[in-house]
Amino acid sequence: MITVVIIGCEIAFWIFVLAGLVCRYILKAKRTGAILLYCTPVIDLILLIAAVTDLRGGAEASAAHGLAAIYIGVSLIYGHGMIKWADIRFAHRFANGPAPVKRVKHGKEHARNERKGWFQHALAWGIGCAILYGMIVMVNAGDRTAGLMQIIRIWSLVLAIDFVISFSYTLWPKARKDTAS
Repeated sequence: MITVVIIGCEIAFWIFVLAGLVCRYILKAKRTGAILLYCTPVIDLILLIAAVTDLRGGAEASAAHGLAAIYIGVSLIYGHGMIKWADIRFAHRFANGPAPVKRVKHGKEHARNERKGWFQHALAWGIGCAILYGMIVMVNAGDRTAGLMQIIRIWSLVLAIDFVISFSYTLWPKARKDTAS
């Protein structure tokens, strides 16, 4: 059940984003477009309520419940950036907006972007882990929430690996590939 809700929320997120951009740039209904884009956090709230309700109803915590917490943390931290990314491309394609700027893939700026990405990941991890711990406390049944603690451990390992990779570019910046042959 919760897996279906997670998939539905992800689909709803992109439907709201696409509908908001269509309203903003194609239908010229900027206010309606903004309202649709601002509704995307409501999807996170629906997902959180569904996951907690499922656990409080007696379900054993599964990877899907953990995925719901991860989705919410990632959505809150990266959601605005994902919408901005889509907005820039939509504006360029349908409203004669400026072309998207390509990301720098070498040097100090690349290293700075990698560090920033890690800090965003750390914030998403913090939010997701707070939600996971909240679920554990609300259910108050260690035998049914052991899976959530395992997800925290795995995500913490992923965050540590991301730290090593992201900050390695600070010590060893990626060199520019020679474009002239």
